[in-house]
Amino acid sequence: MVIVTGGAGFIGSALIWRLNKDGREDIVVVDRFDKQGQWKNLRGLRFAEIIHIEDFMKSIDQFLREAELLVHLGACSDTTEQDFSYLLKENFNTSKVLAKACLDKGVRFVYASSAATYGKGESGFDDQDTALLYRLRPLNPYAYSKHLFDLWALENNLLRDIVGIKYFNVFGPNEYHKGHMRSMVIKAYEQIKETGKVRLFKSYHPDYEDGRQRRDFIYVKDAVDMTVYLMENESASGIYNIGTGKARTWLELVTPIFEALNREVSIEFIDMPQSIRNQYQYETKAEMTKLFSLGYRGELWELGLAVKDYVLDYLEKDRFLGDDLIDISI
Repeated sequence: MVIVTGGAGFIGSALIWRLNKDGREDIVVVDRFDKQGQWKNLRGLRFAEIIHIEDFMKSIDQFLREAELLVHLGACSDTTEQDFSYLLKENFNTSKVLAKACLDKGVRFVYASSAATYGKGESGFDDQDTALLYRLRPLNPYAYSKHLFDLWALENNLLRDIVGIKYFNVFGPNEYHKGHMRSMVIKAYEQIKETGKVRLFKSYHPDYEDGRQRRDFIYVKDAVDMTVYLMENESASGIYNIGTGKARTWLELVTPIFEALNREVSIEFIDMPQSIRNQYQYETKAEMTKLFSLGYRGELWELGLAVKDYVLDYLEKDRFLGDDLIDISI
């Protein structure tokens, strides 16, 4: 049995979709189910049981007796959350309890860290050198709460037994409930439908022109494919980046949306809020040598094709990933 915390969330529900495609239904979905519309992510997906996180924690020993793997994706992932005591509880303390319980019961433990732990990237984005963790300087409370668990796992010699995943800029279907934390793809899609244009932040860095700030964007279908590979590969341990290994501009991200909608490209550059200018990442690029050296050979979606797939097959049709499984079964 596979337990997925955060199973009703964006990446969690996409992971269950991917497991269903492989024929796996022995899945326990754990979440808080507190986001409006989040339940829709589960429609069409197949799983053995669904349970609230607080009830799960009360019966964790019972569930772990029947489990082979726990994938811990549940967290407060709001990068604007300022209540650090809340983040400490949700993202650090809960992770420690789950990790200890899994190790005690011999259950494989895979958890989501975050690429946000790399901060501005002054020390690079290398997932191979664990000593790098001590040099990272996260830029917000969310990232620091994730970083604390990475450090705790390192200092307690657990990274040889568990797998941590640092997701870079993931976009795709089933993120609809995430509010202001949704990807730029869906935000830009809505802007284009409403106004015919997209608003992007101006650059305040001399090395980057407006719209040419760069990120490692990865389609959620690729992100969960990599995740499943790490789940199933028992030789995997430590922290792994989940990205494409390529830095692409915001212009490269939003232009395919206009093309998919047969609209003329129209972009307005707006002032970046003063409050985030000192924390803004101008470039991220996942170092992917570690995952590829492990043997991962999945063919990644080209960015433009991934954006168009998302726009045309999901956003335009108001579809969820679970709808794909219904289509397969018909």
